[in-house]
Amino acid sequence: MSRLVDAYFALLKLLIALLLAAMVVLVFGNVVLRYGFNSGITLSEEVSRWMFVWLTFLGAIVALREHGHLGVDSLVRRLPLWGKKLCFVVSYVLMLYAITLLVIGSWQQSLINWDVVAPASGLSVACFYGVGLVFGVSTIPILLVGLYRVLTGQASEAELVAIRESEEEDIDEIQRRHLANADTFNGAPLAQRAGGAS
Repeated sequence: MSRLVDAYFALLKLLIALLLAAMVVLVFGNVVLRYGFNSGITLSEEVSRWMFVWLTFLGAIVALREHGHLGVDSLVRRLPLWGKKLCFVVSYVLMLYAITLLVIGSWQQSLINWDVVAPASGLSVACFYGVGLVFGVSTIPILLVGLYRVLTGQASEAELVAIRESEEEDIDEIQRRHLANADTFNGAPLAQRAGGAS
């Protein structure tokens, strides 16, 4: 089962890369054609905008699984274990509620716009709203598994802080490790080596 889930997320990452590449080709190609050849790609703006929306939602799915969303965790880190669990459960329940509303709205908009055709591409506008359904179907299981692990006591305390405040914390951790490694050389502290050299 885990291999199937990993394959699904690998597919999502591939789709994100393909969407990004297609957006670059459409937008850059359109600019070159406009200024260089007084021409253009008719569907460039519309399709690239749709691709950007899909790319954003697919990226959010991957980031949720990898706990890559940015946030402020300074309060949660200082709470006792029961406080961290409470915050985790409340936040995940609120996310489930919000995503459920998003799925319902996306479904309704997809049905309403099923026969509506986009002016430039001729595609059904339901394709635009369908990303909300993909997002919901992909993220609700992630949240439910996280809730289950916390409520059954399987989650570690580190997992209860489900967000990262910033990448600066990662950089600080790397610098601390580097300094710790620089203080020792071949198992001897730096101060001993300096004393032995003199």
